[in-house]
Amino acid sequence: MSALTRAHAETIWRAGVQAVQPQFCLPRFISQHIERGDPRFDFSRYARILVVGAGKAGAAMSAALEQALADAGVDSSRIQGWVNVPSETVRPLKRIHLHPARPMGVNEPTPEAMFGAQRILEIVQAAGPDDLLICLISGGGSALLPLPAEGISLAEKQQVVRLLHRCGATIREMNAVRKHLSRVKGGRLAERFAGRLCLTLIISDVIGDPLDVIASGPTAPDPTTYADAWAVLEKYHLLAEVPGSVRDHLQRGLRGEVPETPKQLPLGPDGQPRVAHFILASNRQALEAAAQSAASLGFEVLSLGPYIEGETRQVAEELAQQADCWRHTIARPTAVLSGGETTVTLPPNHGKGGRNQEFALAFLHRFSAIAQEHGSSAPRDQQERGASATRDRQKCEAADAGDYWEGILLLAAGTDGEDGPTDAAGAFADAEALKQAQTQGLDMTDFLARHDAYTFFDRIGALFRPGLTETNVMDLRVLLLQPPVQEQPA
Repeated sequence: MSALTRAHAETIWRAGVQAVQPQFCLPRFISQHIERGDPRFDFSRYARILVVGAGKAGAAMSAALEQALADAGVDSSRIQGWVNVPSETVRPLKRIHLHPARPMGVNEPTPEAMFGAQRILEIVQAAGPDDLLICLISGGGSALLPLPAEGISLAEKQQVVRLLHRCGATIREMNAVRKHLSRVKGGRLAERFAGRLCLTLIISDVIGDPLDVIASGPTAPDPTTYADAWAVLEKYHLLAEVPGSVRDHLQRGLRGEVPETPKQLPLGPDGQPRVAHFILASNRQALEAAAQSAASLGFEVLSLGPYIEGETRQVAEELAQQADCWRHTIARPTAVLSGGETTVTLPPNHGKGGRNQEFALAFLHRFSAIAQEHGSSAPRDQQERGASATRDRQKCEAADAGDYWEGILLLAAGTDGEDGPTDAAGAFADAEALKQAQTQGLDMTDFLARHDAYTFFDRIGALFRPGLTETNVMDLRVLLLQPPVQEQPA
């Protein structure tokens, strides 16, 4: 195989994202259940089909659902729906209203999203006994479905979420708090549904696909409690920083004055659960499709799985260290694929970027240090030749370090096309990125310390901007390796 290119990595990444597109996985799922004779998908049994939901994949899921229902012979006049989605994904549909709940790059609750959440709750509460509710849930749903508990304003809830983000709280910790400050999360939406059946169709953006965590589980039983939510704020020393209304609400919950989130699925008149959940797509499927693409391009494939988590910089540095070891043991070009979602703990005053851009920068920084160490093994007798010889040796080391990067390339990107509050999905770390950084005299250590990866990669032209993908199954990292030239088989 010729030299690795960013196009190789992008092709593999896009194949993974393509596999979890709603227009493919949702109609196939519904048709399979119809063919199996699943009575829950016999749409003639229901008076109306109500559709609600929220998430980054909401628009594509809604369009795919309308088409799937039409293919199943459902009269469109029986369908009514409202789904909160990012503004850039809005398009006209026949019966499902796509509500622009937030602009791109603003991954937090907005007044527009709160308005839409209220409308969704009204639709659910108005369901008749013979109505079917289809709830479309995908990553980003927590921010797109905000409806704070009584006595808490949207601005106050936003403040809590920002504080949790700043502290590096996990998605499970954040959702334990969000669910107990909401009128719809943590199963409360399903609790308000009195219709015949709710089918919740999910594109998962959480490791392990826990139903109660994805979009804060609006139709799933919630195993967390007010005590858990209080413990999260206590753990990160936020009790003194959150608004008084939030503390008061949680304390009322601890005293039993406010109902807990539901701990089991609501039952219908027949004693059967009124809600059924289905995972349509996940990070695992994206990794499998990416692996097939990589193999078709001639790469050996090593998949690290969909469970990668932890502090972004630490995980990236460990991968860089492993990459150096792998590169000297492989016999053929190899694609190392990994999924999951890492976490960035941000200081009060930080730069711009997202976890994938930070991952790429931390990887570039660490592997460059490894390459520099390799370069420093250049002729040592130059060390005794004075200042001029020392400068010559440093130039030689830089050149050797650049050469050491040949045959290694990383693309780290979010499958939703967004990475933090930016217009990029992630970034590339490769020999060209290092060369451009050195040419411009950019200090990777400084940018990394300030969490300003976006500015760094923007200056060197290494940002990855595929645009919104209208799906979201966490992150997909593509690490491409070639054996050093002298170690390649004849």
